[in-house]
Amino acid sequence: MDGAALARACAEAMWADDSASKHLGMQLISVEPGRAVLAMTVDGRMVNGHNICHGGFIFLLADSAFAYACNTYNRRTVAQHCGITFLNPARIGDRLTARAVERQRIGRSGIFDITVSRADGLPVAEFRGHSRAIEGELIPGVKAD
Repeated sequence: MDGAALARACAEAMWADDSASKHLGMQLISVEPGRAVLAMTVDGRMVNGHNICHGGFIFLLADSAFAYACNTYNRRTVAQHCGITFLNPARIGDRLTARAVERQRIGRSGIFDITVSRADGLPVAEFRGHSRAIEGELIPGVKAD
């Protein structure tokens, strides 16, 4: 299976059991080896006392994009460390897009950068995640070409 097809198959396998992302209205926009794009629209349940999107929801979107990107090689991969910097607010109705990009992957470890942006292109947050591959595959027996 080529890398792009494997990435899509892994994303589909993850999405089938990802009730948290679905419940929050996230959408998987695209996936390819080492990359993923997810989107979510901020609704009234997601705002804090300042009437802006609670940072935890922004973190969840970024972390989900991170998870999909680092699991594109059919190796079960988890977060080892994550950090986020909030840059601009998001409000009710804002469509947020998280774009995850692999920066480096050596052996079982990887580093990914995720940018969360509003539809107008303004960045809302920058997230960096360090991943660690663990035992097992998302789709048993399937390998990249």
